Amino acid sequence: EDRSLRDLTAVVYALQAASLLVGVTLLAAVVVNYVKREDVAGTWLESHFTWQIRTFWFSLLWTVIGAITLLILVGFVILSVWLIWFIYRIAKGWIALAEGKPVGAKTAGN
Repeated sequence: EDRSLRDLTAVVYALQAASLLVGVTLLAAVVVNYVKREDVAGTWLESHFTWQIRTFWFSLLWTVIGAITLLILVGFVILSVWLIWFIYRIAKGWIALAEGKPVGAKTAGN
């Protein structure tokens, strides 16, 4: 295991968490994921990168849908559910990383 890649994965989780206060850090996080993805290919950290990338894209989707539907009030529900899901994804991933475990559906049997 490359300690620097593990640390980088933790930095990405931190950037995702910071995006709740400074939204642009979520974009920085996914850029790091895509730039360094080849470096983690075939390792247990690959599952974290996939998890983080999916968190970004689903967040983008649901926040856009939530923002569009704010006018009919359902957007508040969508954004509230997204926020809970987003915090859960960061926490679950970060905890698995701290325990040295992969994260996500591919790892259900582990």
